[in-house]
Amino acid sequence: MSTLPDISAELTLQFFKALADESRLRIIALLTERERSVQEIAQRMKLREPTISHHLSILKQIELVSSRADGTTRWYRLNDDVLRKFKSAVFKPDNFLRLAVPRPPLDWEAKVLAHYLEGERLTKIPDARRKRWVILKWLAAKFELGVQYNEAQVNAIIKRHHEDCAFLRREMISDRMMARAGGIYQLLPKSEWSAEPR
Repeated sequence: MSTLPDISAELTLQFFKALADESRLRIIALLTERERSVQEIAQRMKLREPTISHHLSILKQIELVSSRADGTTRWYRLNDDVLRKFKSAVFKPDNFLRLAVPRPPLDWEAKVLAHYLEGERLTKIPDARRKRWVILKWLAAKFELGVQYNEAQVNAIIKRHHEDCAFLRREMISDRMMARAGGIYQLLPKSEWSAEPR
């Protein structure tokens, strides 16, 4: 497990966004008992496995959750050290004050995401190829490497963000972000993706 630096204002915002979801809070509660697989969490919460994988990927981004492979099963556990660090640092008054400090200018990809997203919903699919690639890269992050999805599961994940799941699904395949074989879809490693359009 990597060691987090001092908790920044940006990480504070990510922390609150990650925990602003009942399902993710329930996952954390389950992982406080012991490590669990996606399948087990899905059964306990009566949710689909791709949905659980999506929530776990968000928790992994702020390092609250880590995983290990055991054969074909991936086990997830709560990072107690990281949780304690957040507990002791996130709620410091100085940290809240940093949230009021103007943030530095966004980079180009962040500007694209800020323009086309409202929360987790895509308001419009960009016409410009380069901007659409940024959106597809963001959408690909909603899937987990090593997990096989059928078309209905892929559509369900995409529809959480935009209704035109068929177009976005085809675009991810076209850009080699996702592979399809025999009705099964899998996220591809970033090293295999098409180059960003210029």
